Amino acid sequence: MHFPKLLGIASGLALSSSLAFAWSIDGVVKSKVSGRLLSGVKISTFNIAGYETTSGTDGTFSLNGGTDALPGMKVANMAIHMEGGMLTIYNADANNLKVSVIDALGKVLAQSNPGHVQGIVTLNFGKLARGAKFIRVNADSDKATYMVTNKGVKALKKEGDLLPMLQFAMDGYANLVYQMKDEIETGVTIEMVRPSSSSSGGNDPVVTSSSDTPVVSSSSKTPIDTPVDCSGKTMKASTSITVDGRKIDIKFPSGYKGDKLVPLLVYYHPIGGSSGNADGSSTVKAALADGAIVAAPNGGKTPAGGMMGSVQAWNVGPCCTDEDDVTFSKHFIAEIQEKACVDPKRIYASGFSMGGGMSNYAGCFMADIYAAAAPSAFDLAKEIVDAGKCKPARPFPILNFRGTSDNIVMYDGGLSQVVQGKPITFMGAVNNMKEWAKMNGCSGSPKQNTPGNGCQMYEDCEGGVKVGLCTIQGGSHAEGDGQTGWNFLKQFTLP
Repeated sequence: MHFPKLLGIASGLALSSSLAFAWSIDGVVKSKVSGRLLSGVKISTFNIAGYETTSGTDGTFSLNGGTDALPGMKVANMAIHMEGGMLTIYNADANNLKVSVIDALGKVLAQSNPGHVQGIVTLNFGKLARGAKFIRVNADSDKATYMVTNKGVKALKKEGDLLPMLQFAMDGYANLVYQMKDEIETGVTIEMVRPSSSSSGGNDPVVTSSSDTPVVSSSSKTPIDTPVDCSGKTMKASTSITVDGRKIDIKFPSGYKGDKLVPLLVYYHPIGGSSGNADGSSTVKAALADGAIVAAPNGGKTPAGGMMGSVQAWNVGPCCTDEDDVTFSKHFIAEIQEKACVDPKRIYASGFSMGGGMSNYAGCFMADIYAAAAPSAFDLAKEIVDAGKCKPARPFPILNFRGTSDNIVMYDGGLSQVVQGKPITFMGAVNNMKEWAKMNGCSGSPKQNTPGNGCQMYEDCEGGVKVGLCTIQGGSHAEGDGQTGWNFLKQFTLP
């Protein structure tokens, strides 16, 4: 019997999210000047996709998520259920399993080491489990810690996991970004201000918290993995490397042997994120399942100051760092090619939020390296387009994913001043597609519902490339369908 990759709660129900730990926040939103409670404020996670809510009539809000755990390959498949002193682990598969029951002070109440396990494991701790607050599971080299609550078992944040960053948006008020500092925050007070006519858009966030070149052609044929001599390529297992002072996580597909050329997908994380965001990307999962290698780099740091100061992001022209991320990308791709058996004609770019912005931007300056891109929830910067700086070395295939209710990167475009001193103007989803169609010499009208419902695609473009937009009606600030994105990418190769 196979159980899903979820942590069960006491009722037997399992919940899904893109985070590897449980978190929650509640509080109230009000006007900083008048103190009036604000209802109808749209609240969404900025650096992690898929969580949103609206403040109530009394200005209160509550948002939570991350009730599943995906901390490692061994424990990722396990579902845990605890009732009384009986602990059941489903999908167990380890040569050496060790389970500890711990109280609130960190004292180990009981411990069991059943050793080699496979399938369903039931451990009866009986009265020894009274007062249990945490469960620690070690499965070979993987480990995870869970909290026992009156609602069941929840995963805890691990070192390196991202805490959510929330955006508060309402017509007539400046957008505000709030960074959570703890996994559970209650009684948070959010104070919003109206834009000032002298503040260049007035998006400075205010928050208080009670918890403190010649054109070449492109091929759209999917090549066959041709056996080659990869004996000198020693990198064959998931690892991390450091290039230009930044970490790049590298993931290999299951069963990878390193005896043939395979594609490489580069995933760029959102602002305030890290390479670890790749673990929740559906595009990354689709690529790995199809035999591709994945590289997930860390961005550079934004300038200090403001709510988005000194966080990891990308330089996409007018925003949001001063790093040369094009050169950085070229460097780490070259490093990976030296050590792994990567097909140089099948290297692709993807990313969510500002990572989607970097994927668009890479099309302007790295069309000689990337065969195609599939960005989500971001556009080209209007400042780059208007200045004529986007000049792909060849026709460049690209498929963007955008949500019509995205209140962070607005579907219709507009100004954003999330990073202090680095304003950026979004093209808007449709204008972004049209600009790429223009640069790629596309003719005619885009074909509707291609490659799927809600999508449109220019198919008559120079070099055999395609330019598309998949619109998610009512969609928020989130990644698009990863399988659709990967299917689009893999049909293209560099000439």
